[in-house]
Amino acid sequence: MDREAAKQAFGQFLSGKAQAAHQIELINLIIDHLTEHGVMDPGRLYESPFTDINPQGPEGVFASEQVDNLVALLQEIRERAAA
Repeated sequence: MDREAAKQAFGQFLSGKAQAAHQIELINLIIDHLTEHGVMDPGRLYESPFTDINPQGPEGVFASEQVDNLVALLQEIRERAAA
């Protein structure tokens, strides 16, 4: 996946809310992964390097609703890539 396309996909996720440094760091890691691999299984969020930010994975960084949105976004990207 193109880095700019990945940034745009997550731009909406981040818009309208003030983000803490660790939240931005996690999103940047996801963007790096998408740029390198094209898609990302949401289960990877519970592995290193993502758990290096917080051992609980995304739940330790974002509210539950945001984690649900994050997982949905990753699934949407995977579906678009498969189409």
